[in-house]
Amino acid sequence: MSFRKVNIVILVLAVVLFLLVLHHNFLGLSSLLRNEVSDSGILGLQPIDFVPNAPRQAVERRQEEIPVVIAASEDRLGGAIAAMNSIQHNTRSSVIFYIVTLNDTADHLRSWLKSGSLKNIRYKIVNFDTKLLEGKVKEDPDQGESMKPLTFARFYLPIFIPSAKKAIYMDDDVIVQGDILALYNTPLKPGHAAAFSEDCDSTSTKVVIRGAGNQYNYIGYLDYKKERIRKLSMKASTCSFNPGVFVANLTEWKRQNITNQLEKWMKLNVEEGLYSRTLAGSITTPPLLIVFYQQHSTIDPMWNVRHLGSSAGKRYSPQFVKAAKLLHWNGHFKPWGRTASYTDIWEKWYIPDPTGKFSLIRRHMEIANIK
Repeated sequence: MSFRKVNIVILVLAVVLFLLVLHHNFLGLSSLLRNEVSDSGILGLQPIDFVPNAPRQAVERRQEEIPVVIAASEDRLGGAIAAMNSIQHNTRSSVIFYIVTLNDTADHLRSWLKSGSLKNIRYKIVNFDTKLLEGKVKEDPDQGESMKPLTFARFYLPIFIPSAKKAIYMDDDVIVQGDILALYNTPLKPGHAAAFSEDCDSTSTKVVIRGAGNQYNYIGYLDYKKERIRKLSMKASTCSFNPGVFVANLTEWKRQNITNQLEKWMKLNVEEGLYSRTLAGSITTPPLLIVFYQQHSTIDPMWNVRHLGSSAGKRYSPQFVKAAKLLHWNGHFKPWGRTASYTDIWEKWYIPDPTGKFSLIRRHMEIANIK
């Protein structure tokens, strides 16, 4: 009888000891998980803040979240604000903006986002560490993009949103007039990591750049005199595409190591000068054209009606502009600049800067002329 009691006592002690060990391990695991969740410094791209101020009904619907990545530099901040405002007001979907900027712009951006109709948007501000570009970009005054690090943000999408399977990237010089859900639902073919709008499509056909011919094929962006380019066996007449608006399959992007491929060509260009200098001097488009050669899907052309910034004149009819799902002021004539086309449409979505740091240049000129 006493022997049985001893066995029971031993069994109880063993169970207690097992529970204590289990509890200790659980606490250790919980601590580890907390550390991993809070460790946001990935490759110099650090989330600064996250504001989940979505309307309650949007959260309750449990619909798929649409990640939209947009870069916001200090001198173009008004563009990013107008773009986000237009997206937010033209959809009932749950959108979250990943706003990529530099540290010295974050406070200014945050104060702007807290004003007016922007209060309800959901966003995460991400700091772009320019050290990422060391050895990959050589500053050249003749190539404006080399002086603007945020233009390369589109190369690093999976790092901004590591848990997302799909995302939209768009430049800051756009206005969205359609429901962003339609663009997000763009079908991508198997094996394709992105969908772009091709430059030979019906809405943006063969735009003439002063004295440089037509900017709509590969030879306009790549130097086919270079042996490394010729060895790729890419047809020079291949239609190029515009990377200012695209839909990305991030699962496929990561599987193919797209970011690493893009960085490879950035480094090679620094060493060998592989890009053409005859057209706009773009250094973001060429590596994308190489990596996605005959390996990308297409978006509806109405979701990137572009070249509104190629001149101050109006190139499209009012009916066509009204029907466009997305208007893109790519080119030198930005809607917040001295002179531009269709500024009335852009200003409909622009929200004045509460700090007064950013203002429309032409407004200053108008006031000066009145005085």
